[in-house]
This record gives sequence, structure tokens and C-alpha cells, in this order.
Amino acid sequence: MTEAIIYLLAIAGAEAVTAFLVPSWGVLCYIIILSIIILRSALVNVYFHQRLMLPLALVPLLRIISLTMDAMDIHEIWFYIGVYAPLLVATVVLIRILKYNALDIGLNPQWLGTQLVVGGTGILLAFIGYPFLRPEPLIAELTWQEFWLPALILLLCTGFVEEVIFRGVIQRGAVEELGRWGIVYVSLLSAVLYIGFLPVPWVAFVFFISLYFGWIVKETDSILGVALAHGICNIALYLIVPFF
Repeated sequence: MTEAIIYLLAIAGAEAVTAFLVPSWGVLCYIIILSIIILRSALVNVYFHQRLMLPLALVPLLRIISLTMDAMDIHEIWFYIGVYAPLLVATVVLIRILKYNALDIGLNPQWLGTQLVVGGTGILLAFIGYPFLRPEPLIAELTWQEFWLPALILLLCTGFVEEVIFRGVIQRGAVEELGRWGIVYVSLLSAVLYIGFLPVPWVAFVFFISLYFGWIVKETDSILGVALAHGICNIALYLIVPFF
């Protein structure tokens, strides 16, 4: 558990450097963290250790790609594709290395009605979270022609891919390694990645959403509901609510 906490603190530190000092220094920090995680996972042949440490490599990889894309000044909608497409490839490779199947990572269609209800809570989460962040809309006007493609991208990228990574792969290893504290650990990990998204209440909001998502996944053995909720929340937050 000590090593997991060290990595969490290192990621929080790298995010602080990125947000408050120089982004390129943050990239360097993340490259160092990524290298250490991969090397450590290769040297330590402990089942549960590798199940947690190796998936953690996806976090610095996410930030390295996203910060690089930021520097390219790409429109935010296409930014998501540029970040999450290679990240999805890396996640699939990792899933094969760990020999997980679809059910292992929460692609479980059981409790479908419950999952749809959970997905619907994404609308409520968006309205609760909007006053903390107040983002600018990602589209010029709220029309179907402007709306459908960004909505689909947000649903697949920030909804499905992120939940496969954080609740499907990382949380599985964290719970195996840390027990009930695994959900708290992954929630803290999710929250520290938003250190640069001030004000502070937004970071706390992300932490509590992550706890909620983690608990749902633990109780239902499925990420489908939280992936839908995550995607719907971001669709409402960035495409709908700012116009009202």
C-alpha cells in the first residue's frame, strides 16, 4: 500500500507542476513516473502488485498524450479523439497482457435496468457540477447538426474509455491490492488529475463522483451504467447546460 500511495503523491505532484509551474516540466515528470512504473512492474513478479502498478501506467500516459495535444492547439472536440484513441489501444494491449476478459473489466450487461437508471444520473451530476466549473460550450450553438458528433465523441471518449481505464482496469487491481480502500484510492487518483481545474470544490466534486461510480461498479460488477453517466454528464456540462 505504501508504494501505491507514493505513486499517487507523485502523480499529484506532477499535476501540480503542470498546472502551476511549466506544463513541459509536468510532461517530464509524467515520463519519469511512467518509466518507473513500467520498470518496477517488470522487476516485481508479484501477482496483485502487477495488477495495480501496471494499470497505473495508463494515468501518466493519459497526461503525456493530453499535454502534448494541448501544445498543438487542436480544437477541443478533436483533442478528445487524439488523446483517447491511442489510449484505448494501450488499454486493450494492457488488458491482453493481464489476461482479463470482458466481464473482468466490467463489460457486464446484467442489471441493465439499474445501469440505465445510473446512466440517467449523469444529467443530475452535470447540473450539480456546473456552478463549480462553468465551462464554455464546445459548440457554437445548440442545434442537432452541431450537437450530435461532439456528443458521440464525449460519450465514447470521456464516458466509455475513461471508465474502462479507471473503474474497469485500475479499480480492479486496486481493490485486489488494497481491499475496500481501493475505491478511495482510485477516486483520489481521478480527483488529483483535476488539480488544474480550479476552483478547489470542482476537485472535491470529482472525488465524490468517483466514489459514487466506484461503489456502483463494485455493487453491480459492471461499468456500463457509470460509463453512460460519465458520458451524459460531460455532454450536458459542455454542450447543453452552458446555453441555459
